[in-house]
Amino acid sequence: MRNFGNTEIELIAPHRSNRRNRTQDLRRMRRYRRRWKIEKPFAWLQNFRRLVVRYERYAENFLGILHLGCCLILLRHI
Repeated sequence: MRNFGNTEIELIAPHRSNRRNRTQDLRRMRRYRRRWKIEKPFAWLQNFRRLVVRYERYAENFLGILHLGCCLILLRHI
């Protein structure tokens, strides 16, 4: 656990597959797996340049493009 100012940050990441000695227990890895389920769709949305750059001036148009991106991701992964 590292201390940065007033906050403590704990590394939760999987080891490389070729590591001999495992230093992390599996309880922490469960948290990592749950977190990745949430972060994965946001990473997929980053593939849509129009969403990342935010070309749309109005919020309604941006929301429509966001829904379109979510629909395309859903169709891709079903």
